[in-house]
Amino acid sequence: MILEGSAIDDGERISRRVVTTVTDLSKVIDGVRTLVIWERYFNAGELSEPELAFFAQDNAGNVWLVGEYPEEYEEGELDKAPAWISGQKGARAGIAMLANPRLGSPEYAQGFAPPPVEFTDRARVYKTDQQTSTRVDSYENVLVTEEFNPDEPGAFQLKYYAPDVGNVRVGWRGPKEEEKETLELVDLNHLGPETLAQVRRKALEMDRRGYERSEVYRETPKAEHTLRVSQ
Repeated sequence: MILEGSAIDDGERISRRVVTTVTDLSKVIDGVRTLVIWERYFNAGELSEPELAFFAQDNAGNVWLVGEYPEEYEEGELDKAPAWISGQKGARAGIAMLANPRLGSPEYAQGFAPPPVEFTDRARVYKTDQQTSTRVDSYENVLVTEEFNPDEPGAFQLKYYAPDVGNVRVGWRGPKEEEKETLELVDLNHLGPETLAQVRRKALEMDRRGYERSEVYRETPKAEHTLRVSQ
């Protein structure tokens, strides 16, 4: 999935591109076998942050975010790798998507990591049964969630989820939302075996780097090619 748009960075609006790829890798975290998602964030055409994110679904249907390993770059040089992994250093998994999201549902933690990472993001259902159009398609029955950080009141990120697709649009609201990020889905592809193998290799390379750059990441088993993806 490729989303494109813009955001404000240091007072200047710049282009932003987010490429999200579902890999055929899994990784055991906190006793749970998770699916490995490889994401890449580009600001003004430059790669600013590749990330491995780890998701799992419980028996009730809730989707959980179980940890993240990002690499943050400044002017092409690695700045830091603030990983958080559930079960390590006080970090806990959180909910990425409710099984049955409804208006009025209680807000939920998307994960938690204490300092120095300080991941405290939360979310709630903002709207349901919405419609939205992107360059890829028009969607109905769209769920809109509102993500926020309790330490930054007045700033909210909106995410638009289309059935059987996922996040197709990102918006914002609130007087203190500094980035004012707007993104929309511009491309959606199911990867063939050769391209998927290339993705797998790059994700495994990043997984290996994590053992060098993050203390908490070293406590996890290595990612494995355990999944078979139907075409």
